[in-house]
Amino acid sequence: MFALLCAWVTPAARPASLNYVTSKEVPPAVQREFRGVWVASVGNIDWPSKAGLSTEQQQTELIALLEKAVALRFNAIVLQVRPGCDALYASKLEPWTEYLTGTMGRAPEPYYDPLAFAVTEAHRRGLELHAWCNPFRARHASAKTPVAASHISRTRPELVRTYGKLLWLDPGEPLVQEHSLRVILDVVRRYDVDGVHLDDYFYPYREKDAAKKPIDFPDDPSWRKYQKAGGKLDREDWRRDNVNRFIQRLYSSVKAEKAWVKVGISPFGIWRPGVPTGIRGMDSTQEIYADSLKWFRSGWVDYFSPQLYWSIDAPEQSFPVLLKWWATQNTAPRHLWPGLSAATIGPARSADEVIKQLQLTRAQPGASGSLQWSIKALHQNRDGIADKLAKVVNQQVALVPASPWLEKSIPLKPVVAFGQDARQTTSVFRWELPGGSIPAWWLVQMRFNGQWQTSLIPGGQPTRTLTGGNAMLPEVIAVTAVSRCGILSAAFVAQR
Repeated sequence: MFALLCAWVTPAARPASLNYVTSKEVPPAVQREFRGVWVASVGNIDWPSKAGLSTEQQQTELIALLEKAVALRFNAIVLQVRPGCDALYASKLEPWTEYLTGTMGRAPEPYYDPLAFAVTEAHRRGLELHAWCNPFRARHASAKTPVAASHISRTRPELVRTYGKLLWLDPGEPLVQEHSLRVILDVVRRYDVDGVHLDDYFYPYREKDAAKKPIDFPDDPSWRKYQKAGGKLDREDWRRDNVNRFIQRLYSSVKAEKAWVKVGISPFGIWRPGVPTGIRGMDSTQEIYADSLKWFRSGWVDYFSPQLYWSIDAPEQSFPVLLKWWATQNTAPRHLWPGLSAATIGPARSADEVIKQLQLTRAQPGASGSLQWSIKALHQNRDGIADKLAKVVNQQVALVPASPWLEKSIPLKPVVAFGQDARQTTSVFRWELPGGSIPAWWLVQMRFNGQWQTSLIPGGQPTRTLTGGNAMLPEVIAVTAVSRCGILSAAFVAQR
């Protein structure tokens, strides 16, 4: 079998000189932990660093952020691709975001598709790429340029409400739900994303008037239509139901398109004040009409990342108290990957606080990872946070936890070929699955001088080339196929 497989490598391959034979040695288990980081485009928070950069500058910046994520052993990027009914990618449904070029509706020059570029470059580095969309925000306060003619506030103004300094889609309008769902599914169909992600914006956070009194969201037109059609819910229940139906439909629709694409939501970290006992804060079910506990318990997500940005010892928003409570609510069950805030590192928060929160998360039964807000703080190494992540918490590579409810089958065991050039200076390892199917990733583990090295390689890159002659070859090599849902095959293991 090896002789036949080695014909893949080069005509000058000499497999006998490598003398690898199958082995019963067991490679070390790789930690399963989601290590995600948000990359925000709104207001040019993270990327691009400012509007109007050239294509080359944008790409250089993004690659630097991805390289930082790899260096800190993260395994997922959550990239904001729809800040406010605009697109960080080529879309026929919404205009180009102004955060790219400085003008809404203008494509990058020279032309490229930032999302396609991000997916390719992230996957090349062993990172998942999740597309982060804001479902109902139509225009952010940080937007400065004129609204493009193709923006929904121009094409369908009856669906848009002005609230404070922002524009919002009205979730009570059925056509709004259709539009936002169509936009997100368009991303799922056309891009090889690993997940779609929503944050904490559903109905808007409350605006207040000059007297500090709350201003109600101006959805009278849709509310009247609901009542006229015979709707029986009161207004607050109706608003919650609008969001609930969207979340449920989004989840089922994404699964109908690509079952392996994970759906994640990062809601406000407190469900309701007093739950659990002693917790105080905004009631997200009453102010932004987000019944996040219902979504979590109903299994309308694949991962759930409540934004737990408070301190460990916060008297009314204790990080460990909230984390433990959310873990006890995971009845579906789904992944619990809480959101943490490195962005607040400064006079009131040290990097050590974030490190301790990561350690508490790792120790909490039912939690299997986290998301960091946001990559800028890590890239800037605020208070040494990047150094401490690499040295204290993320010392080893980790695989994203499996999602077995999305897939029941197990990948076949890979087969591996070994080849070498005639001068024995370049060695090639090549692997594939029987039948030629392509997994999401290859988990490649090599042992050199008793030390294991682990890497995650895209499924479309089934080779590893080593130079330096036989002295530089691994003593043992193990290759495992990883499915789109994180399911592992049996490992092919060989040794010299």
